[in-house]
Amino acid sequence: MSMERFDCHYCKDTLLGKKYILKEDTQYCTKCYENLFANCCEMCSLPIGCNSKDLSYKDRHWHENCFKCGKCSRSLVDKAFAAKDDLMLCTECYSHEHSSKCNTCKKTIMPGSRKMEYKGNSWHETCFLCQRCQQPIGTKSFIPKDNSYFCVPCFEKQFAYQCCACKKAITTGGVTYHDKPWHRECFTCIGCKRQLAGQRFTSRENYPYCLDCFSNLYAKKCVGCTKPITSLAGAKYISFEERQWHSECFTCMQCSVSLVGRGFLTQRDDILCTDCGREK
Repeated sequence: MSMERFDCHYCKDTLLGKKYILKEDTQYCTKCYENLFANCCEMCSLPIGCNSKDLSYKDRHWHENCFKCGKCSRSLVDKAFAAKDDLMLCTECYSHEHSSKCNTCKKTIMPGSRKMEYKGNSWHETCFLCQRCQQPIGTKSFIPKDNSYFCVPCFEKQFAYQCCACKKAITTGGVTYHDKPWHRECFTCIGCKRQLAGQRFTSRENYPYCLDCFSNLYAKKCVGCTKPITSLAGAKYISFEERQWHSECFTCMQCSVSLVGRGFLTQRDDILCTDCGREK
């Protein structure tokens, strides 16, 4: 009874009693396998044989002994490394050559470590500190001032004006009234609480009023329509014997003709044009 043949798929040499490699259910002798399938080492350009460990990175291959830092030649096997311009570098060499330096401690910021960046400068996360409280700012908001950096609470305590109404810091905008700072939303009419920023207003005893409230509270009343008379809004008025009229309300009580710029007569509390006065 004849023994079944067990040959190399490529060269047909028998594999009985020999080392062989199975690839996709097909057997090859080691020599044929290396010639056909072995990867070439990036360092020495020799095939990476069956008895060698094949180390790969992004479709590139190395013998285990050839996988070294391109600068200092230390082995990179089982170590962290970085690639730069086709060179494989250990983290120390990469950091020395290519990593940014911390703006505070001037030491290298190692690849993979957390860092802060602002306007072209870099910091270790633990070195980017508030100038006032000396605590790491991290991912919190900050405010730059005179080449220093402040967390928002410290900046407000040290530099920001405090609103004289709510006593909180004014960080943006704001208005000044009687040399005192206010938030725009806090500067309101003492009467109706309507915001006055950007509006015409007046004051009495240092309290701000919108024109409507001031008129209702303090302005003289028109004899004709009983509404307030205020010159704040540019209104013209007529005054006679401690009584006031809007210009448009200063009319004859009898015929309603305007008396502005004309002669008139009085009859008790009534104002009459000269024609109607003669008829009386």
